[in-house]
Amino acid sequence: MIDSQPIFIAHAQHTWRDRDAARSPLDALEAVSRTAVDNAGCAGLAQCIDTVATIPFLATQVPDLAGLMPPHPGAALCQRLGLQAQTFSTDVGGNTPQLLVNFFADRLVAGTSRTVLLTGGELFATLFAALSSGHDISHWQQGGEEPAIQLGSPKEPCSAMERAHGLFEPINTYPLFESALRHARGWDRATHLQRLGRLISDMSAVAAQNPHAWRGEFVTPEQALDTASGNRMITWPYTKVMNAILAVDMAAAVIMTTVGEARRLGIDPARWVYLRGGAEANDIWNVSERPVLHQSPALAACAGAALEMAGLSLEALDRFDLYSCFPSAVQVACDAIGLAVDDPRGVTVTGGLTLFGGPGNNYSLHAIAEMVAQLQADKGRHGMVTANGNYLTKHAVGIYSRDAGASPWPLARPELQTTLDAAPRLQVDAAASGAGRIDACAVAFDREGPSRGIILGRMGDGRRFIANTPKGDVGTLERLLASDPVGEQGRVTPGDKVNSFEF
Repeated sequence: MIDSQPIFIAHAQHTWRDRDAARSPLDALEAVSRTAVDNAGCAGLAQCIDTVATIPFLATQVPDLAGLMPPHPGAALCQRLGLQAQTFSTDVGGNTPQLLVNFFADRLVAGTSRTVLLTGGELFATLFAALSSGHDISHWQQGGEEPAIQLGSPKEPCSAMERAHGLFEPINTYPLFESALRHARGWDRATHLQRLGRLISDMSAVAAQNPHAWRGEFVTPEQALDTASGNRMITWPYTKVMNAILAVDMAAAVIMTTVGEARRLGIDPARWVYLRGGAEANDIWNVSERPVLHQSPALAACAGAALEMAGLSLEALDRFDLYSCFPSAVQVACDAIGLAVDDPRGVTVTGGLTLFGGPGNNYSLHAIAEMVAQLQADKGRHGMVTANGNYLTKHAVGIYSRDAGASPWPLARPELQTTLDAAPRLQVDAAASGAGRIDACAVAFDREGPSRGIILGRMGDGRRFIANTPKGDVGTLERLLASDPVGEQGRVTPGDKVNSFEF
């Protein structure tokens, strides 16, 4: 057994349902971190934590909310826990927990970190309630003084043109992928909806057994599709229950170290869960430039590289948690790794973002904590976690195992991004005019019904166009909803900022 092999020795998750505004985001991080330290069963563990990483609060990216969040939460957390540690954070994105796990595995193997506490949380349910009621949450702003080391550089998630047409909002973009998936599979409306209902129902069965789930209830396929009882249509064909739940109060933490350090600390080997493989890469950054909208070459590359690194086949894995902000994310991930959506091993260990909860950037840390917990409890030997940021853009994969494996963790891993960046991409015609064919579409709903169509397509010369349906054009919206419109032709008219599409 190799002393430098990275392992997990502790985990914790907290879910608060009381919407208590007295609890600050920093309080949440402290509570879940203390639970993780206690979970390790090692009296001297806290004194050995030399690295603390915090997942960035999603609200820090919203100008009107950023000032409510604690500055430098890592430093403040160290003060509360009495730690002498370097602090780290990174850019936003659902991929960040797994990305950081892979990064700190490298540091542990290299000896630049000894024991790592990785934690994150969101209190959006309380935040939204406080903003609605006017409750004072000024104490949330209390934080540390020392800034964390920032990993990576912020980058706009989409182009200005995509933003103008509504692609900034994930609730609009992921249904575009769904329409491309449906067309590629040749599903009729009934088959498509049946598959969506079944996927959500299967994930809800896991959430119903998870005490940490925000919505821990079983949903039948029919209930997932039914727009009654508040389950309104958000963006066709996704009802509310098919969208990640942002308004949750949740936090998670894991503690990583090495085999050698765990031995020194006297931590029971029965608690060790090995990180056997890890990889990260990005797909073409701007969705509008992707030639194919229902596949993720980056995720396929990451999964293949991580499995090869782990020395395991897909068939050897017992547990999966595939990032599940929307059904298309799960389906694309299944295709990328070669897993059937209805594989009896399941696609989630938590219940998924749509039922378990989608706490901002931090969901995948819950998936990692739950994967570690299940492997510690002998509910399988090997598992995979996939994490996704932006719009199927940023990907990270981890392979978790109860077994050490035959190979050490390599500090030099295959370079994936260069090959992915060399793939062809489409040129976007900002002022498209004339005949164009639909590649993908989404129809956004308000409480009165369908309100706007969003179309990605190609002009006759192969360039991509982005367009919305004209305001009040009920006929075009109805036609987009009536059948699979991908491949149909219409007329694109350029606008000042927003292009329009009509059949």
